[in-house]
Amino acid sequence: MLGEAPYIVVEGPIAVGKTTLARILAREFGAEEALDPAGRNPFLLSFYSDPARWALAAQLSFLRLRRAQQAQIAARATENGRLAPPVVSDYLLAKDEIFARLTLEESEFTLYRELAGELAKNDKREHRRPDLVVYLEASSDVLQTRLRRRNRDFERNLSPKYLRSLSEAYRTYFHSYEDAPLLVVNSTAIDFLGNGDERVDLIREIRSARRGVQHYIPLGSR
Repeated sequence: MLGEAPYIVVEGPIAVGKTTLARILAREFGAEEALDPAGRNPFLLSFYSDPARWALAAQLSFLRLRRAQQAQIAARATENGRLAPPVVSDYLLAKDEIFARLTLEESEFTLYRELAGELAKNDKREHRRPDLVVYLEASSDVLQTRLRRRNRDFERNLSPKYLRSLSEAYRTYFHSYEDAPLLVVNSTAIDFLGNGDERVDLIREIRSARRGVQHYIPLGSR
């Protein structure tokens, strides 16, 4: 069972519904939103227009932005010894390396790992451990449909092959995830915004989450 002031993280591949669900949960738990600061990356648009040239710069900027935000979350959790505030985030810091493996050349990835390791070694602050990670899955076809629906200019060139690779990378990562309680949700047929019954049922499942790995079965599949 989640405590009074949980730290909940929603993760999954592009267009799976992370931010939508995170915002719903933040309202439900009266929590702060800690949304991925990726939109503040000054290299993002350049990366999408010319990935080979801008991948390393974009990835290092992602790393810097995300580590800074995670440090802020940790600082608020220990400030003056008070109870940590409830927080809902739409990313894990670990996602940074998932994307780096897919986008960087081998030599660039080696440099990225070295720099990431140095940052981690020099940062003596403990990052806040999630009380629950909600991992959203969906088929590649569904992800592609949702990408088209949200119609963001810089995402139009993402190929089905890239989305399949990204989905597989997430599945591989969470297959052995043990850092926090994990709830796996297949969101292929779930409408968080339009179907109130599904939303209420999933929130009930999240509130009652226990240790270890659990799999949520959507209402329509029971």
